[in-house]
Amino acid sequence: MEQGGEKKPKKQLALNVVSNKEHKGFGAGSIDLNSVSCVIIDGDEAYIDIGAMHAKSKVERRIKFSTNKEDVPSGRTCWIVWVAVDRSEEGQYYAGATACEMLIDEEARRGWKILADHVNRLDYAIKRRIMVDNLGTKEKGLLRELLIKHNELWWTNSPDLQAALAE
Repeated sequence: MEQGGEKKPKKQLALNVVSNKEHKGFGAGSIDLNSVSCVIIDGDEAYIDIGAMHAKSKVERRIKFSTNKEDVPSGRTCWIVWVAVDRSEEGQYYAGATACEMLIDEEARRGWKILADHVNRLDYAIKRRIMVDNLGTKEKGLLRELLIKHNELWWTNSPDLQAALAE
């Protein structure tokens, strides 16, 4: 306690996943998440939700996940798309993008996803792979619109992703 009976506010613990710092020493050579963002596609909406990095996106909160699809018979399909950004001589571009499916039933507070698939696809995005064939035409369009809106120059510099998301 401080003098006068006032309590000092507690510092909140936080993980800094996105930063400009280059990590050296312990953990050097481990997975670098600084260039990865998470896009959620839910129905008619696509939005960036960095909380997905820790399974805390808007759609994942308060959901108990199962690896058995039958546990979520009334679930709606949502997608997490891991998007990695890199730099070339032309400038920054969308270098990797991988899509992961999940089912969400908010009313029952149940969901389905295969965590190993999500982790592997995050790794593939970091390794600059593009794997969005599992998205439907509507989802590809929503992702394309979001990425263009977010940074049109990056989109222009990303011919591989443009081809993968072409109609």
